[in-house]
This record gives sequence, structure tokens and C-alpha cells, in this order.
Amino acid sequence: MKTDIASVKETLEQIYEGSLEVQAGEFRSVFGEFIDLLNSGSVRAAEPVGEGWIVNTWVKKGILLGFRYGNLTDYSINSSFGYFDKDTYPLRPTRLADKVRMVPGGTSIRSGSYIAPGVVLMPPAYVNVGAYVDEDTMIDSHALVGSCAQVGCRVHLSAAAQIGGVLEPVGASPVIVEDDVLVGGNVGIYEGTVVRRRAVIGAGTILTSSIPVYDLVHERILRSSPEKRLTIPENAVVIPGTRPVTSSGFASDRGLQVSCALIIKYRDDKTNAATALETELR
Repeated sequence: MKTDIASVKETLEQIYEGSLEVQAGEFRSVFGEFIDLLNSGSVRAAEPVGEGWIVNTWVKKGILLGFRYGNLTDYSINSSFGYFDKDTYPLRPTRLADKVRMVPGGTSIRSGSYIAPGVVLMPPAYVNVGAYVDEDTMIDSHALVGSCAQVGCRVHLSAAAQIGGVLEPVGASPVIVEDDVLVGGNVGIYEGTVVRRRAVIGAGTILTSSIPVYDLVHERILRSSPEKRLTIPENAVVIPGTRPVTSSGFASDRGLQVSCALIIKYRDDKTNAATALETELR
């Protein structure tokens, strides 16, 4: 029988706000439906609307309720490999029919996340609750997809890339990486940053709400604000950079620098050739 999403949403919001009191057993029933919806991709923490994105705060409320009502449970494999977590968030059930390639070696996918067909996970990688990973994306070794992060189709998350997560506050936007983005090794994308389609984020780049991005092509500075998240434009090629500290004479006298990010170009044929994904790997 098809789950009534509207009913699940209403019930979870009432429980979260305290207008509906339930026992643990009663909560488990609706929460089980909610987790199934997340695992199947039927609901998600944020979703595209037109050219933008909206945050589904009720989804994040439901995830937080799982921590509130969950019981700490021993999931240890043996005495040498201890594993303790809330029983509401075991590992996500994955079957051959899901058409997800998860190479042996320590990868974990937490229940409540969506992994689309064609995704490849190289060990060790970690996908947290609420994350959404779309078709034919590769998550390389030591990469993290944080809670509620939204990752599009044909994205390559290189080794040690960190896609930050967010659960609190419930209205905060997660990190969003749109289709056909290449994320280089040791990249960190945090605090609700949006990376638009076909962008290339060079190795070692850090993107946060407090680090400005200097667009050298269009001679502008991209920043986050209370009204708008930091957004990397479509096709931008971004690398790490530095800028002088000018707010302090002490720093200026010593030539001190702080980090920033630079858009050095926009994709062209040379970029496309250098970043082409191998379909044979998928």
C-alpha cells in the first residue's frame, strides 16, 4: 500500500512541535514509514523548484525525532570492532537490485539516505542520514556525504572530499551539488553552499559561508548573505587562493594572508576533455 506522505508529514510535525503526544511504539510506526520514504527517494530534505531549491523542514524535523526517540544500541561486529548508535538509524539496507556498486573495504550508508542506481562507492566512504545521491555519481575513498546533503547526477566526489551536513537549525539549507560537477580531492564544501551544474572545484578548495569567492573572469566577489547562500555559478572552475589581511596593521606588516577561492575560468573544450567521466566505470 502506498504511503500517504501528507499524513506522515503532518504527524511528524505535530510530534516535533509537542501538539501530539505519542508513546515510543506509536512513534516507531510512523517513523518506519518516514525512513522508507527517505531510503526510496520519495521525500528529501531539499528539492529543486524552478532554478532554485527549497528546504523541506519537516523532513529534518523527522530525522531529529529519530534521535530523540531512538535507543542507544550495540551494533558491534565483535569485541574488536565496537559500533554503538541509535536503533532508529542502522545501516541502510542495500540489495543487488538497487544497482549500486559498493566496493568492499569499510563503506557505510546510514539508513534514511537515498542512493540512486548507478552510484559507485569506493571504500571507505560514508553517507549520512537525509543525504540524497543521484544516478551515476561516484563517491571516492575517504569521501563524506553529510546529513541532508543533496548530490546530483554524474557527480564525481574525489578522494577525501567532504560534503558538509546540516540538521540544525531545521530551516538551514544543506549543501547542494548539482549535476555533472567535479569535486577534486580534499575539497570541503560546507554551510549550505550551492554548487551549480558542471562546475569544477579544484583540489584543496574550501567553500563556506565565511570565505569569499573571487570571480576573476567577471571581476566580482561572491559571498553568502542572510538572504542568499554562497552559490558557485554553472561551469565555473574554482581553485584555492589567498588574500591579504588588511584589517590589521600587524598582519599587513607581516604579509599575512587568509584563504579564499578563485574562479579562474569557465568550462571550455579543454576543461571538458580533462574532466570527462569514464562511463566504463559505472
